[in-house]
Amino acid sequence: MKSLEAVCVTSDEIKRTQILFHETTGLIESVGDLGIPKHKLDEYYSDECYLFAGMGDVHIHAREDVSGKNNYKEDFTSAREALHNGGLCHAGDMPNNPIPPVDKKSYEEKFHLTLKTQGEIWIYAGIGPGTRPLGYPVPYKVYMGPSIGELFFKDLSTLDETLSHYRGQTVSFHCEDPEILEENKHCTHHHERRPVSAEVVATKDALMLIEKYQLKGKLCHYSSGEGLRLIREARERGVNVVIEVTPQHLFYDLDKIQEVDLTSFQMNPPIRPHHDRLALLEALKKGEINYLATDHAPHSPEEKKQGTSGLTGLDTFGPFVTWLLEEGIDPKLIAKVASENPGDFFNQFLPSWSKLSPLYASMNKGVGYLKPGYRANFTILNLRKPLHINERMLKTKARHSPFLGITFPGQVEALYIGGKKIGSLE
Repeated sequence: MKSLEAVCVTSDEIKRTQILFHETTGLIESVGDLGIPKHKLDEYYSDECYLFAGMGDVHIHAREDVSGKNNYKEDFTSAREALHNGGLCHAGDMPNNPIPPVDKKSYEEKFHLTLKTQGEIWIYAGIGPGTRPLGYPVPYKVYMGPSIGELFFKDLSTLDETLSHYRGQTVSFHCEDPEILEENKHCTHHHERRPVSAEVVATKDALMLIEKYQLKGKLCHYSSGEGLRLIREARERGVNVVIEVTPQHLFYDLDKIQEVDLTSFQMNPPIRPHHDRLALLEALKKGEINYLATDHAPHSPEEKKQGTSGLTGLDTFGPFVTWLLEEGIDPKLIAKVASENPGDFFNQFLPSWSKLSPLYASMNKGVGYLKPGYRANFTILNLRKPLHINERMLKTKARHSPFLGITFPGQVEALYIGGKKIGSLE
């Protein structure tokens, strides 16, 4: 049995707390004022640190699949190293691979590739024209228009017909309207080729489909303030929809990146104007955003120079959170969007994944909470130890970050996964 004490942050409180946990089972035994003398604790963290239940990222692109064609960009092993480097304990990998996981056979083949990460990287199934549900609950992803890869829809009618077979499923949407993208494909700049209107129109369609087929809907890497209004209205009428936002959409806007290099900051959807960034920050402060998700999308330096869309984010997740805290975001809200909500998303699929591997069955109640029976995953951030981001510290194969040259107010102090101390950014 191991023990530690720290200022622990949950969605309910911020309080100095002691935690007992097992290294063998990897589970939390007890949490609270346990009366363990300081000199008998295995670890003690000062007041300059906050301990959160292990943080999770519900949206990454680890690139590996059974073809191995994109392993030069990233693979499950390197993605896991970047995950740890940024203070994250688990992440969900998207299905836009050369061989996408779109049926039971292809899903389970890719699933078994992830087991080398000890369940820290789990996978979405893809939805494309003519696909059908797997037969057991898993998270699904649908691309409403072209992005990276070939798994996408070209029109709303085909998408509608396909989703009619997924009634009640958990479906994440990449909201960009294919017709608007086609109309603007010859514009000079990336943000002009993929305008806000493409996201807003696709948002209307996604919300309609979520309501029509009673889906558990999630809108990925949301970027526009105008679309937030539609989401609020849908929620008021009972539509089951949640939202992700990326660190780069919260930190950067077009004014900032035009001072640097538009191509190196290219992603889908693009970085937006200043007023959109402020609208996203305000929505986060109000608790309207459900997930902080990186959309970690590594490409080679040569591909980025050629204008390939995608930015990395795993390595810098924890330091970025310290910037959010300095910006006035409530730590209890951070516990919600970075620990508990990603945990809830992961935990709902444990029964399905447990049937595919005993590794998941051993996780008991799952992840995301500082409670007995949950996995002993802890993200510990030092709020007073500034970190300057440079290429040398990155673990992603891409060796690039949108935050190169940025100094964050704090960094990852330590990371525990399954009761084992992993380390920190150095």
